[in-house]
Amino acid sequence: MKFIIILIVFLSYASCSPAEKGGSSSGSGSEDAGDVIDLPSPDTDGGITINEALSGRRSVRSYSESDITMEELSQLLWSAQGITSPHGFRTAPSAGALYPIEIYVAREEGVFHYIPQSHSIEKVMKGDVRGGLYRSALYQSSVRDAPLSLIIVGDVKRTRVKYGERAERYVLIEGGCVAQNIALQAENLGLGTVVIGAFNDSEVRAVLNLPDDYLPVAMMPVGRK
Repeated sequence: MKFIIILIVFLSYASCSPAEKGGSSSGSGSEDAGDVIDLPSPDTDGGITINEALSGRRSVRSYSESDITMEELSQLLWSAQGITSPHGFRTAPSAGALYPIEIYVAREEGVFHYIPQSHSIEKVMKGDVRGGLYRSALYQSSVRDAPLSLIIVGDVKRTRVKYGERAERYVLIEGGCVAQNIALQAENLGLGTVVIGAFNDSEVRAVLNLPDDYLPVAMMPVGRK
């Protein structure tokens, strides 16, 4: 009898979704909007030297069909906005440490939002929006063909509270720092990317369902060279 009870409890637990178990899903692609996926811990030690990354960095617009692994995505997102200090400081500098930058990931499975505090991603939209981003980016094929794109977005009002009319300038500077971090990390991982600034802001906001006051700063398709 005791064995039967234990077996029933085990089977009931095994049938639960990750959220019901109190954990996060593993990024299988079957997640619903609102599901949170824990990313693998980033590698903060090894890799190529900063000089090698700077020397090797190029704008890459054509990619193989191979997907980007969760480990690689983790590394890219950590480089973009990862927390590197008990005080909450991040990999990219921010005016007043206000951190107005938000990172969105568009891939076949949907759209995900990076959460630096837990180094995780939340699924915010189901469905493949890469076609919409491709059209909003003036039909640049790299956005359509890459396995994923990272979209750098700025919440300008977060910075305006302290810096007033200088806020947009500071957000754009910060977004540029984030883009360079991503590009250098891509080189470290043997991946290719390009910084895209030619797109229709309103269309990007519509595709990603962003607030009207969010400023799309850059779009970075990422894939294998």
